Amino acid sequence: MKKKRFTEEQIVRILRAAETTTIDAAARQHGVSEQSIYRWKRQFGQMDVADVRELRHLRQENTRLKKVLAERDLEVEVMKEVQAKKW
Repeated sequence: MKKKRFTEEQIVRILRAAETTTIDAAARQHGVSEQSIYRWKRQFGQMDVADVRELRHLRQENTRLKKVLAERDLEVEVMKEVQAKKW
C-alpha cells in the first residue's frame, strides 16, 4: 500500500489553515495542490483531529471484523464439506 505524504491529523490542520487564509495561500504554504485541499475538504469537512482518529480506528476495526467473518465463513464451508463426505 502506498504511504501517504500527510497523516489525517496533518490534513485537518492544513484545512483549518485554509479556512483562515485563502486556499491558494494554504496550498503554497504546505506544498500541496489546491485540488488536494478541495478533495480533503470534501472528505474530512468539519471533522476535528479527534474525529479523524476515531474514523481511522473504526476503519481498522471494520477491516479486522471483515477478516474474522471471512475466516468464519471459510470454516463453515470446510465443515459442510467434511460433513458431506463423511456419510
